[in-house]
This record gives sequence, C-alpha cells and structure tokens, in this order.
Amino acid sequence: MRREGSPWRGLSAVTMKELADHLSSARMRVLELLVLLTALAALYGAIRQVRDTTAEDPFVFLRLFTSASGQLPSFMSILGFLIPLMAIGLGFDAINGEYNRRTLSRILAQPIYRDALLLGKFLAGLITLAISLSGLWLLVIGLGLIMLGVPPGTEEIARALAVLVIAIAYAGVWLAAAMLFSVVFRSPATAALTTLGIWLFLAVLWPLLAPAIASAIAPPDLRAMLTGQPGIAMLEWQQALLRLSPSQLFTEAMVALFNPSTRALGTIFLSQLHGAVIGAPLPLGQSLLIAWPQTVGLVAASIVLFVIGYVCFQRQEVRA
Repeated sequence: MRREGSPWRGLSAVTMKELADHLSSARMRVLELLVLLTALAALYGAIRQVRDTTAEDPFVFLRLFTSASGQLPSFMSILGFLIPLMAIGLGFDAINGEYNRRTLSRILAQPIYRDALLLGKFLAGLITLAISLSGLWLLVIGLGLIMLGVPPGTEEIARALAVLVIAIAYAGVWLAAAMLFSVVFRSPATAALTTLGIWLFLAVLWPLLAPAIASAIAPPDLRAMLTGQPGIAMLEWQQALLRLSPSQLFTEAMVALFNPSTRALGTIFLSQLHGAVIGAPLPLGQSLLIAWPQTVGLVAASIVLFVIGYVCFQRQEVRA
C-alpha cells in the first residue's frame, strides 16, 4: 500500500512532538539543573580571578570561559565534560524506548517514514541541546556584564558565538552515538552504558593510551633518545591518534578561538613562524581557519554515526 502525504510533513510532526517532550520532561530538568549548578560554580570562580588579576586585557570576556580558579576547572572544561552527558541522556532510549512501549509499529503505520522518524528524533534532541547551550551562553554574558561592568567587544561576541556553534556540533556527535546504540540494543540500560563507556574511554583513557601506541608505531630515533625528546614522527602519530576522540577536537577548537594568540594546533617549527609576532592576537578569520578542521571533524562524525544508525534501523523488524 502506498502511503499518502509528504515525508517532510512527517518529519516536522515528529520533530515538534519530540521537542515538546524533551522540553517538558523531568529528565531534561535534572540534566539542565546539573549543568547549570556546575557551570555557575566554575563561572563564579572565573569572575573572581578575572577581576583580581586581569588589567588591560582586550579579551577579558573570553577569560570568563577559560579561567580556572583553585580546584575548579574552567567553565568550558566543565561544559566539555557535561555536554556528552546531556546528549546521551536525551538519545539513549530514542528508538528502543518505542520498541519497549510497543508504539513503534503504530507510529510507522501512519504516513511517517523510518528516515523521518529517526531524523526527527535527532533534530529534536539537537534543538533541545542548542536551546540549553544558548541559555548558558547568554547567562555567561549577562553575569559578565553585571560582575565585571565592562561590555564585551564585537570580536569577543563573535568568538563566543563560534564556540557555541562548535559546542552544538560536539553535542551532536554524542547524540548520534546514543541514538545509534538505541537502535542496536533493545535495552535502554545497555545502550546508555555502552555509550557512556565509549565516552569515558575516549575522554579519559584514550589520552593515556595514545602516546604509548604512537611510540610503538613510530619509535624515537637515536638523536631523540639521546636528547630525551620525542621524535617528530611520534608526535605526529600521537596527535593523529588523539584526534580520533571528539573531546580532543572540541578542546582544540576552543583553544584556537578562546586564545587569539594561538597560531597552530599541531606540531610546528620555528621556521614556520617566520615574520610572526609571538603572542600577538590573530584576527577572528585566522582563528576560524585554525579551528575549521576540528569543526568539520565533529560534523562529519555526527553524520557518519547517524548514517550507521539509519542503515541499522532500516534493516530491523519493527512489528511488535
């Protein structure tokens, strides 16, 4: 039987329904409260440090995002840790929850295609994360205005907006991963634990394993062993392995945008800095070019994970 209706109509219906569920759910309230309280604690320490130590700094507002105080890490470091939790919390039961409630076959019996259902759930989760992150971004700007009494410059706002877009792309990676395992596993607990395990491995253990793997692939030469310095090939392999982690890509993009004096994110030589004034800030366009490969990597990872989940979902039996 041929289904009537446009697939875009089904996509919009699924997206709006899932978005309303996310924004009104108790799970989202708990996640937002966790992120808000943790981020406010880091932001309070950053404001105190900026007010005490910063004098004539043209990028004083950017220090609110990157300054650490005492035992508290910076605002963006905490956000880089909590964004995956929010994304996984929204996507780990996106599909298997419909299986367990015996509602998936009823939904697909309507003029709604599988691709519209999966894409609608992904877009709804991503829009929810974008709304939450935008609210946090506005909160930082507002508190900075109140506590510091100095308005942010145009370039500072542009850099912060660019990081906000990259943070949404970073959240999309883990949302797509959570939805992939929601398709693969029928149990929501298994999907959540698997996604959390992969995230913890890439965020915590992978930075410890990557140097050892790089040393095995490209062992240091005799000159490097005599000087006690790692070889160039080993450093390049280490950096390439580290960039398999979305957390590393997100961190590098933040460094490029929040530290305007950053001129490269890879292994560089002094000859490559010929004519450059060390420590001088780069224009916004140059910083965006430096962070562009990391941003493309995050977007590509989201697309690849979503496509894998889509292929798996298309091959599954959906009848209750």
